[in-house]
Amino acid sequence: MIENSLNEQIKFVAEKFLEDSKNKEIQVISHFDTDGITSATIMIQTLKKLDRKFSVKIVKSLEEQFISDIPKDKIIIFLDLASGSLHHIEKHLQNVYIIDHHEVVQEIPANINIINPELHDKQKISASSLVYLFCNKLGKKNKNLAKLAILGMVGDLLDKEIDKLNNNILEDGEIKRKRGLLIYPSTRPLNRTLEFCSNPFIPGVTGNVKGVLELLREIGLNPSSGKYKNLIELDSEEMEKLVTAIILRNPKSKHKEMIGDIFLIKLFNRLEDARELSAMINACSKSGEPGTAIQLCMEISGAKKRAESIHAKHKQFIISGLKFVSEAEKIKGHKFVIINAKDKIKDTITGTIASILSKSSLYEEGTIITTMAYYDDKIKVSARTVGQNGQNLRKMLAKIITIIGGEVGGHKFAAGCIISQTKEQEFIDNLKKNLEVEVVKI
Repeated sequence: MIENSLNEQIKFVAEKFLEDSKNKEIQVISHFDTDGITSATIMIQTLKKLDRKFSVKIVKSLEEQFISDIPKDKIIIFLDLASGSLHHIEKHLQNVYIIDHHEVVQEIPANINIINPELHDKQKISASSLVYLFCNKLGKKNKNLAKLAILGMVGDLLDKEIDKLNNNILEDGEIKRKRGLLIYPSTRPLNRTLEFCSNPFIPGVTGNVKGVLELLREIGLNPSSGKYKNLIELDSEEMEKLVTAIILRNPKSKHKEMIGDIFLIKLFNRLEDARELSAMINACSKSGEPGTAIQLCMEISGAKKRAESIHAKHKQFIISGLKFVSEAEKIKGHKFVIINAKDKIKDTITGTIASILSKSSLYEEGTIITTMAYYDDKIKVSARTVGQNGQNLRKMLAKIITIIGGEVGGHKFAAGCIISQTKEQEFIDNLKKNLEVEVVKI
């Protein structure tokens, strides 16, 4: 349940925003992942109804130079980011609003109006859900945007928290929920779903057409009229056989973790797996087309076909990235592995690769996986923990960044940073030192 203090803060900030934005242009700046894109879409649709003048920017991260270049004559509203950049914002901007759920690491400056559960009850809620609740307080409640709030929850891996929200978002969104195997998309033929399945990564099956057909033959699933069933169409016996076959190929997969709620969202008048939609949105943003991702969420004609094409290419990048990583030389220590891909994989998939590896059977519980890749004159770093035990990755990276410079963001078990390429070796040395110190503490 949303705690009263957070609810009151949403109401207070919404009323102030309504007043402040009457005669001023608004600059919306949102993160480029699913939660950020759905947040931006909810805000766009609401501001259009309010007949406010606004522009939108979708960004990977907030760097000080970007913040200092933001126009000073607009009201700025940050969505799904900025809680870790308060010192830069205080220095360069005046009238600022933040709706975010990431960790807050400093005092809130006077020129910043913020909605963040970290300052209240630390409830696990997506930025998109906060934006939906905020926009409802602007006097233009629009239930058809609730499905985007839930899509943001699923995209940020907060789907297990949905039942705790208790604020009608699920009901408003008219979401369909089914119990089943948590590989996606659940609405597409099973052979295609398994071929591109990366969560969990299935050795010998993911990215391997021959391995997929072998698994399906093994469990007695054959195509009918040239087409395989999808996950939702499987009966309980077929589902059990499929789960068993996957566990045999990925022994660290646990039966109870593989079965869960599948959320089906109506988009373009068709029920779609929320996890597949999330992957499609991420693919668009990471391919430099956040506009297509927003158009998809707005159900604009032609956007779905474009998004599907981008997603198909992006999945190939991930499969080839996994192949590279499996063969690449790694820096290893006790319960940590560093994979410096340099220019061999796209910087936009470092987080995806690290997440896939953290959920595979390759590394033991508590291992910290760090992936690195070049972009421009910088390096994108992504860190993930296998399981839910270990040190706070965001704090660890922030400690290193204070020494070598850069930008950091994320959560306890999934964090990242951006550093200069000139600091590559210094970063690796500091990272190893921090990881080895943690081992000594344990």
